[in-house]
Amino acid sequence: MTKTTTPPKPMTNNSAPAAGQPLLVGLVSISDRASGGVYADQGIPALQAWLASALTTPFRVETRLIADERAHIEATLTELADLARCHLILTTGGTGPARRDVTPEATLAVGTREMPGFGEQMRQISLHFVPTAILSRQTAVIRESADHAALILNLPGQPKAIAETLGGLRDADGRQLVGGIFAAVPYCIDLIGGPYIETDPAVCPAFRPKSALRPQGKA
Repeated sequence: MTKTTTPPKPMTNNSAPAAGQPLLVGLVSISDRASGGVYADQGIPALQAWLASALTTPFRVETRLIADERAHIEATLTELADLARCHLILTTGGTGPARRDVTPEATLAVGTREMPGFGEQMRQISLHFVPTAILSRQTAVIRESADHAALILNLPGQPKAIAETLGGLRDADGRQLVGGIFAAVPYCIDLIGGPYIETDPAVCPAFRPKSALRPQGKA
């Protein structure tokens, strides 16, 4: 029987982020075969490459390559949120209907609040390419403690799908057809007390209401 991690008590205030707080991103690739050395992991390199192209804010990453074991996934997400104190955690892999695909269950178990809109938008993006996108069970949660919060997002396993999901779809002239989920991430991080994130609008323009905008470079 799988042990379920008990989420911590939610934050009781909306503290402003500390000045100069660095953005910490946890990257978790979940694959039995890649973690077992059967083939090279492609998920973490794809995530790192996309973040490097999209973020103009300095950031640091913590990476983990693990197997499709629910207890291990829960422990890894908890460690990255509570001990490494990542503001954003991106997982890749383990979100399908196969019996070994338990990433959504582990993510929901460690979260204090579900953010279903992220999963809904990911499936909408993927449906432009394959009808089997409806089989994806990607989700998102916020994990909160007394003085810290992290946004955890489940992403697809393929590098091409990772980039499409995060950045959205554009036509041949570069016009945005479908918005990527990352457009909403910076403001979400603002709201949970994390650092101010800026992006390259040519890759993925971040959206914030006017009242939440800061002068460029004044994060």
